[in-house]
Amino acid sequence: MADQLSPDEKLHLITRNLQEVLGEEKLKQLLQERELKVYWGTATTGKPHVAYFVPMSKIADFLKAGCEVTILFADLHAYLDNMKAPWELLELRVKYYEQIIKAMLESIGVPLEKLKFIKGTDFQLSREYTLDVYRLSSMVTEHDAKKAGAEVVKQVEHPLLSGLLYPGLQALDEEYLKVDAQFGGVDQRKIFTLAEKYLPSLGYAKRVHLMNPMVPGLTGAKMSSSEEESKIDLLDSKEAVKKKLKKAFCEPGNIQNNGVLSFVKYVVLPLRGEFCVKRDSKWGGDKVYTEFEEVEKDFAAESIHPGDLKASVEAALNELLEPIRKKFASPELLQLTNTAYPSQSKTSKPGAKAGGGGGAGEDDELAPSRLDIRVGKVVSVEKHPDADSLYLEKIDVGEPEPRTVVSGLVAYVSQEDLQDRLVLVLCNLKPQKMRGIESQAMLLCASVEGEPRRVEPLDPPEGSSPGERVYIEGYENGKPDDKLNPKKKVWEKLQVDLRISEQCVAHWKDKQLMTKLGQISCKTLKGGNIS
Repeated sequence: MADQLSPDEKLHLITRNLQEVLGEEKLKQLLQERELKVYWGTATTGKPHVAYFVPMSKIADFLKAGCEVTILFADLHAYLDNMKAPWELLELRVKYYEQIIKAMLESIGVPLEKLKFIKGTDFQLSREYTLDVYRLSSMVTEHDAKKAGAEVVKQVEHPLLSGLLYPGLQALDEEYLKVDAQFGGVDQRKIFTLAEKYLPSLGYAKRVHLMNPMVPGLTGAKMSSSEEESKIDLLDSKEAVKKKLKKAFCEPGNIQNNGVLSFVKYVVLPLRGEFCVKRDSKWGGDKVYTEFEEVEKDFAAESIHPGDLKASVEAALNELLEPIRKKFASPELLQLTNTAYPSQSKTSKPGAKAGGGGGAGEDDELAPSRLDIRVGKVVSVEKHPDADSLYLEKIDVGEPEPRTVVSGLVAYVSQEDLQDRLVLVLCNLKPQKMRGIESQAMLLCASVEGEPRRVEPLDPPEGSSPGERVYIEGYENGKPDDKLNPKKKVWEKLQVDLRISEQCVAHWKDKQLMTKLGQISCKTLKGGNIS
């Protein structure tokens, strides 16, 4: 089929549903001359879930367009990303990833003989590659390396060297895999621009970069491999799929952050060419769609009920998952699954909570629901009588009396800008005296290090009221501690994963901070930390 397509038709297939293409003119030129060579890589950490069907559907597009596609199982990258698993476990996870991704591709009718599979450590430990890592590290600044990994590597004030190496290695992979283009999510854009900036300095060609949008999962936020209730696993039973879809965010008429609709747009329609909404005849009967815009329009007009949309996506999803379930019912693959992802009880320290969900070593005692974060309103603000750099604030957090809060914001925010504004307040830290005055809570801010350092208070959604609870998606039902034990450093351990996205939205890991009215955000500090 690809031989019969014109370069323009191939370009359409390659770029449809992408958010951005860097190097589009070069892409057009290559398609006039020959077939495109493209690679997609995935770090072999948590178990792949149904959101992986989004890149899989694009890989199907690439193959239809005649591309030569390489899939990289990035085991070395997985280790560099905060050593999420030991080498012995990573070797098993690479095998699991290969089997599960092949099963996914088979379930959507992708011929595996047209694909090349490779493991990172098959070439990343060679003498030539290692010398290039050293060459690159002599050119890339710490600032550029940290900035490049801002969306994909854990950001802390004092980062490990491994996390700074990660973006450079991903850039070098383009050369060593001998591809024309790299495909990934738009969260990797800064790594792609680092590759474009530095590979020519090594004498290597600048590649094309193809970026998927950050598609919300079926629960509304980005799906997380480490939070069981936030994702639909590829091996979940039909009953589990039904249960999780029932909880999925899908308000009538609301097309924003609607992961159920997104699955139709990015998976079902590209793969199947049509989507059938099944419904009772009294509501108009079944309707077949071939264009997503029509589905979205009807849902926005409430012609499609959320229950009917969920039931129809459930049917399409189970059709995709059934061949995967059957394949992984074999004794060999059952054993591989259990050894690559041992249950929490096998990997936790004695006395730790056993739980379902994340990868090995996930600390269930550090659930972010332990934080008592609330919307507050600053009712008064004045300079601390004994410290020029500190404010003394009275903040209404929904209690009979405002709390006294001491904050070091004098250099960053004027008294006028703080007075009467809504803020975010961490309420269950142990009270602490600051220059003789007890601070009864912490005002949460976004910050970006540099010269000068920049700090902004976080913003709750418009219309919020003092005392409203702030939660992290997937942890809505957890109960905050009455008081956090300072010896356990719960806040400090959770805080390293709190940051601001490129859209200025507050996240813990890959989950949004929310109130019942919507997202927590800041005004300008993209990629900042939260403290």
